[in-house]
Amino acid sequence: MSLAEVEEIRLEHDAPSGLWSEAWYRLRRNPAAIIGGVFVSIFVIVAIFAPLIAPEDPEAAQPDRLHLGTPPGPSWDHWLGLDLQGRDEFSRIVYGARYSLLIGVVSVTIGLTIGLILGALAGFFGGYLDSGIMRCMDVMLAIPGLLFAIGIVAALGAGLKQVMIAVGVVNIPIFARLLRGSILSQKENDFVLAARSVGVRRRIILMSHVLPNSISVVIVAATLAMATAIIDVAGLGFLGLGPQNPATPEWGTMLTDVNDYLTISPFLAIFPGVAIVICCIGFNLIGDGLREALDPKLRTRG
Repeated sequence: MSLAEVEEIRLEHDAPSGLWSEAWYRLRRNPAAIIGGVFVSIFVIVAIFAPLIAPEDPEAAQPDRLHLGTPPGPSWDHWLGLDLQGRDEFSRIVYGARYSLLIGVVSVTIGLTIGLILGALAGFFGGYLDSGIMRCMDVMLAIPGLLFAIGIVAALGAGLKQVMIAVGVVNIPIFARLLRGSILSQKENDFVLAARSVGVRRRIILMSHVLPNSISVVIVAATLAMATAIIDVAGLGFLGLGPQNPATPEWGTMLTDVNDYLTISPFLAIFPGVAIVICCIGFNLIGDGLREALDPKLRTRG
């Protein structure tokens, strides 16, 4: 076998398999990302199979099970105790995974979709369109996120759909600015200049060449935004701006009326709080793992 053939075989084995396959390879070897994936997977499975996992109806009040008006703590019959209306706390935590994950996914999808459109238009076409879009994004970013969300919910009216819209709108400028910056760094690359030189239409260049190479940073941000969205939704629910039915098993709403019982029944705040924390840690770990896998500055070839 000649030296050229040996070199050709070596290059075939060492050839890169693509950005996303390489990122997936590195992500699977990141212990923190694996732990985050396990956390999120558990919550997703719990949310999907909630009717099979929860032992009771999470909205069925049974005040006769309270002891002198005080909710009893964890026991063999009720693993996480009962809430203020005699409902099984474990069942409410299980069903709460559905609400929190659904609200997080929908709100991030709203912000991501609109942010991608605005960021792509501003970054690729530039000029007055870029200036106009970015000044609007600057105004939105100047308002603290939670305060902005509270204002939107106050204007639209309290409720589950309004909370999803509010959290989604808050995320729009974040995604728009990230994608704009990524597109600005990509659109002067050689492959884009080559496409322009042969007469490829600008829309095709944006959709087929620039956007696929710019989207990775936004995907990482969307994963991290899931954790922030869950926290924001819980905060709005705690303030009474979430689901207006107090029986709704949403983690933030479950924390609304427990202030007066923190000394005698602290589990009412501990268990929903722990669920929120673990779920957010899972998404943060996955986001950090994706960032390390996709960012060439943070990757070390192993």
